[in-house]
Amino acid sequence: MTATRSIRRSPRYRKVLVLHGPNLNLLGTREPETYGHTTLADIDTALAERAAKAGMSLETFQSNHEGALVDRIHAARAEGVEFIIINPAAFTHTSVALRDALAGVAIPFVEVHLSNVHRRESFRHHSYFSDVAVGVVCGLGWQGYLLALDYVLGQEQPPPESSGS
Repeated sequence: MTATRSIRRSPRYRKVLVLHGPNLNLLGTREPETYGHTTLADIDTALAERAAKAGMSLETFQSNHEGALVDRIHAARAEGVEFIIINPAAFTHTSVALRDALAGVAIPFVEVHLSNVHRRESFRHHSYFSDVAVGVVCGLGWQGYLLALDYVLGQEQPPPESSGS
């Protein structure tokens, strides 16, 4: 008779940073037909609650300034951030600096967009991030952030290898 033992896996990523790019501080009032009525504070609260239930540390940061976002990405590595969820917003289509910062710290990330950028103006169709992101969530509104976090939560540490038994 063989005994079966249950191995409890733990989330691979314990410390996550969520970055919000320019104009996302206006969510809830800016173009609600495109971005909805949910505020950035609502999104941050929903993310924090879900992360806390999973025992994960989650910090959010919003800036309208490219350099501030680059600085925050650089600081993330020294702080032990293990995964980034980023909505680069308008910087998606213009910022080699943010792309280089993410590549430089080598922290895996998911790119999130509230609207379906591929159904919008042609200049929004190109992303400087998508080809280096682990994945992209696009066009699902504020719930896209939760889907990105669910992905991070679903990544598990492999069980420890057993020693020759």
